Amino acid sequence: MGAGIAQVAAAAGHEVRVYDAAGGAAEAAVDAVFQRLARAVDKGRLLAEEAEDAASRLHAVATLEDLAGCGLVVEAVVEDLEVKRALFAGLETVCGPDAVLATNTSSLSVDAIAAELAQGGRFAGLHFFNPAPLLPLVEVVSAAHTDAAVADVLVATARAWGKTPVRAASTPGFIVNRVARPFYGEAFRLLESGRVDAATVDALLRESGGFRMGPFELADLIGHDVNLAVSRSVWEAFGRDPRFTPSVLQERLVADGRLGRKSGGGIYAADEPPPAPPTADPVTDAPSTWAGAGGFDPSTRGWSVSSDDVELRPADGRTAAQHTGGGPRTVVLVDLALDGSPARVGIAAPEHAPKEHVEAAIGFLQGHGFAVTILPDLPGLVVARTVATLAAAAADAVDSGVATADDVDTAMRLGTNYPRGPYEWGAALGWDWVAGVLDALAAAADDPGRYRVSARLRDRAETGAPGTEDERRDDLARRAAAAMWAADAASQALGMTVEQVSPGHAVVSMRVRPDMVNGHGVCHGGLVFALADSAFAVACNTHNRRTVAYGADVTFIAPAHEGDQLLAVAGERHRGGRNGIYDVTVYRDGATIAEFRGRSREIPGTLVPHEEDT
Repeated sequence: MGAGIAQVAAAAGHEVRVYDAAGGAAEAAVDAVFQRLARAVDKGRLLAEEAEDAASRLHAVATLEDLAGCGLVVEAVVEDLEVKRALFAGLETVCGPDAVLATNTSSLSVDAIAAELAQGGRFAGLHFFNPAPLLPLVEVVSAAHTDAAVADVLVATARAWGKTPVRAASTPGFIVNRVARPFYGEAFRLLESGRVDAATVDALLRESGGFRMGPFELADLIGHDVNLAVSRSVWEAFGRDPRFTPSVLQERLVADGRLGRKSGGGIYAADEPPPAPPTADPVTDAPSTWAGAGGFDPSTRGWSVSSDDVELRPADGRTAAQHTGGGPRTVVLVDLALDGSPARVGIAAPEHAPKEHVEAAIGFLQGHGFAVTILPDLPGLVVARTVATLAAAAADAVDSGVATADDVDTAMRLGTNYPRGPYEWGAALGWDWVAGVLDALAAAADDPGRYRVSARLRDRAETGAPGTEDERRDDLARRAAAAMWAADAASQALGMTVEQVSPGHAVVSMRVRPDMVNGHGVCHGGLVFALADSAFAVACNTHNRRTVAYGADVTFIAPAHEGDQLLAVAGERHRGGRNGIYDVTVYRDGATIAEFRGRSREIPGTLVPHEEDT
């Protein structure tokens, strides 16, 4: 991790000193970076002179005193509180009073590490994700005494390095490790029930929920010892809150040495593909007429599709038996799916439902192109309970002042590759739906506290609106930007993606395709300009006022090549009256390749309805 952070800083143009207490470790880390830079050149992702420049800025040093004069020191040593405290005590005596000190801890309290520092104001968390040169997310964590200006410097530095920073308070797990706990916790709860196998859970969350990997696949990859250690750390830090209770089954895996791929196997054998999930056989004899079929969308709530004897409804936490009651039709529940066209959906029917009723539901879904997995009649099924608990965790992080809703969603999309930010997902489905799923899970659980609905979440469920002024501004910014982006066919045709939005700010990415380069193998400058202009347009429309550009200047600094992932970071420099000025920096692998300044002017009208505009 330390070598990766050093590589990012050197590639961005900084002189970097690398120190390790173990003899020879710093030199080995620098050599490893040299080798990675050389491989990037061989693959055409980096020019030889760029690699040489970055390498020339990396220096292994022998003593802590050699760090004197550094403006920023980032620590990435063992996750031991006393070791980190001793290191920073030494750094305080070595580094000048203006130096910023940062910890890359992923699980320890930033406040606890800083507790004995004489100048706590210059200390903060700067949490990268591994591998640091590749993953875009950085959590900037403010301790209780961190100066606001220091946090601002770290945010600006991370952006200048081509990263996407999010701000977090020093609370257990920060954003990602805190909000992600239900993704694993609910999966293990399902497995511990003995009614659902691991392959089914993973397949539904991948193929229906849109997650990159299922929770068991991911835990096998990460290592169950590492995953369990994070769960236990968050659980202990929250006073053994039942919402974060670690899985007994995962503890048994670790005790038995079944840590995942690194040990030869965990949930799955390391040298074998995961088993295929059960899939219903094709049904050919099913009702051809279904009322309400035109409104069927498993990514939404509130729809209903019915034939004479069968009704399909979306999962809402209650069981199919509870839905059916004594009604004239058998209710079959369809698990939640991601927006778009999922490959698979899960269904559940009451235990003694007639076979022909279940087959009718299967036939309807197969007719819409889905593979169907039959689940036991469990509260929340698989995807719905996972999304609801993730959304509740995201709302709790926002309500606790850990981060804004936008930063929570950005962190979870970039840090864990979730298909959608959990706060945004909860808002789209409705906080009343989220609370309803949790209530149903609590009613069926041995420990209802695991699914308790917080007072703020209950308030959201009743009012349907975000709770704070910052949340309302963030929500409006996201909706306004989404409305503008939906109509921007040109940017979408170029493969651009909006990565982050907040009032006055936007991050837009684009990968350089083969058809975007000229005869010299360099990306056309006009396309780099188009990326910067798109980020500018998103940022200046986040205030829900229609705007037009009336001037822009661009300076090209370095070329981009086929395969490069470009990131345009736009920020509002000035906004007064009807006019705004926005700075945009375009990065490639942490290096600045273009700088853009755009000027905007408001015109009459808004992008989305808002109470302040009526």
